[in-house]
Amino acid sequence: MSASPAAAEPPIPKGPRALAFAITWLAYATFYLGRKGLSVVKTSVSADLGPKSLYGVETALLVAYAAGQYVNGYLGDRVGGRRLLVAGLVVSALACVAFGLSSAWPLLIVAFAVNGLAQSTGWPGCNKAMSEWTTRADRGRVMGIWTTSYQAGPILATALATRLMVAFGWRAAFIGPALVLLAVAVVVATMLREGPNRAPSRPTSTSQEDRDAHALVVAERKRDQSRLLRSPTIYLYGAAYFSIKLVRYSIFFWLPAYLENVLHYDKSTANYLSTSFDVGGLFGTVLLGFASDRLPNLPRSALALVSLVLLAGALGLYGRFGSVSLPVNFGLMALVGLLLYGPDSILSGAAAQDAGGKHAASLAAGLINGIGSMGAIFQEIAMRTVSARWGWTAVFQLFLWLALASAVCLLPTVLPKRGPIDGPT
Repeated sequence: MSASPAAAEPPIPKGPRALAFAITWLAYATFYLGRKGLSVVKTSVSADLGPKSLYGVETALLVAYAAGQYVNGYLGDRVGGRRLLVAGLVVSALACVAFGLSSAWPLLIVAFAVNGLAQSTGWPGCNKAMSEWTTRADRGRVMGIWTTSYQAGPILATALATRLMVAFGWRAAFIGPALVLLAVAVVVATMLREGPNRAPSRPTSTSQEDRDAHALVVAERKRDQSRLLRSPTIYLYGAAYFSIKLVRYSIFFWLPAYLENVLHYDKSTANYLSTSFDVGGLFGTVLLGFASDRLPNLPRSALALVSLVLLAGALGLYGRFGSVSLPVNFGLMALVGLLLYGPDSILSGAAAQDAGGKHAASLAAGLINGIGSMGAIFQEIAMRTVSARWGWTAVFQLFLWLALASAVCLLPTVLPKRGPIDGPT
């Protein structure tokens, strides 16, 4: 199968695309309300339920999240993004309520494992939906702006969870966001529509002609999914994303605790200061997305590689100078966010959609994010072990080497093409 040129793709109406963009952006940002609260209340839960009450909870969430990416990546191409997202938002809300009402360690583990499975619908579901509203020519900048959802999401989630925790206690930081998750599920169910670049998930009527047309679509989908599973590039993207997500989720879950317990900021200041990582990421995803469209002859992964090399330098600077003052800490962590979220967004968003095409965009996103999420699983044991044995300086040195390892994984994808580097062949 040869890649269709951008000119042959159907025109994208701007108004409906803007609506689909807004709904999916809101949906993915909202998913963070269901998991960011854990980093905000970490010390409060430990004080209330005991220092070991959260051991393994993050790992349970992330193991389920990684496993769910593969399953939901496959399902997204079959049932469509809207159905997948609605199911995920509702189940995540119920799991958050269960977590907020629980005190026993096994119940906390189970609730967040279920939450992880539900949360894993978000990325393949949103990528599937947005792939129907983008073309190869504009995908970088559209998805670069769209992926600000997963920087804005943690910022909003941190602010909401902090406010609820201070006012009503840590349990409210899970029960309150659950109500928002349910409300957004209603919005997605009633307002999100399929785009012009879609592959129909079911026959449009009972006529033989439509059934035959649908059978052809199913055959094409299976062929594209099979091709994708054999593509070395998908696994190189995934390997790079493994280290990226290990670093991102380590910072995601542990930066507030580091700022509070090591640099001795008060609880509220530490939580709000930790949003510097996501503030920088807002700019990184947009800048790299626009650059990838302006340089169409350059593989998107080449820009990600350069950013990752620069990220290693930024992590070294933060580890050495982040304790100098609050403004310096904010600025350096914002730089880390900018240089990390750019390649994160490109690999899991625009590059995944390029590789999957209209028949396998959800699977491509699920594979890359699933492999990456396996890296995130190790963040808890890595952070607890390295910080306890060698201190936080060693933690940031570890992050530096992981950034360089990601860059090395991407190197084969920027060499002269030997196969499907950026899209279907």
